[in-house]
Amino acid sequence: MSHNAVGLLADRVLVSLLWPLFRSRFPFRHKDFLTMLKNRLEHIEEGLIAFLLAAMTVVTFAQVVARYVFNYSFVWALELTMYFFGALIFLGISYGVRVGAHIGVDAFVRLLSSRPARYLAIVSTLLCIVYAAIVLYGSWIYVSKIYMIGIMAQDLPIPQWVPRAVMPLGFLLLIYRFGEVLWHLLKGDHASLLGDEVADAMKYRSDDAGDQK
Repeated sequence: MSHNAVGLLADRVLVSLLWPLFRSRFPFRHKDFLTMLKNRLEHIEEGLIAFLLAAMTVVTFAQVVARYVFNYSFVWALELTMYFFGALIFLGISYGVRVGAHIGVDAFVRLLSSRPARYLAIVSTLLCIVYAAIVLYGSWIYVSKIYMIGIMAQDLPIPQWVPRAVMPLGFLLLIYRFGEVLWHLLKGDHASLLGDEVADAMKYRSDDAGDQK
């Protein structure tokens, strides 16, 4: 037996002996790891949306106070608020899919039984993914051209591609959320692209009635 074969055999024996010990001390579960990544992504998404909303409010309030109290105006405030608001919109699209906040007309779907309604939801989700992919491609080209040209912001000392990069990022997250909905639909789980306004209204009404008691 050659030295290489002996070394390979020794490595395999060592791995077979140490791997169970390592796995027991540091358990790794593929499903748990994906769940952890998903939860982290949701927390980051919620944190960014909350930060953008708070920052936009603070900048707008400071601009109003500076203008009407101190007779002074921040030149960059309007553009910064516009960028914050745009980022809030593009990130909020995917968040709306996740929490079921988007509204739509589902009167025809409600007339169908569960199986045809699920098939129609799958087709609708696929069309949404195709649409989001087309817009993602277009927004990537748009941001890439702005980056190559080197256009700067009007009032802020940053290139315009930096705040506009949220466009492809937002549609990438949107495709991910639509993919989640599609996966649940294919498995037969309860999933929907739209929110249920009637159920939400009834829930809020019951909560208000409980508070009054």
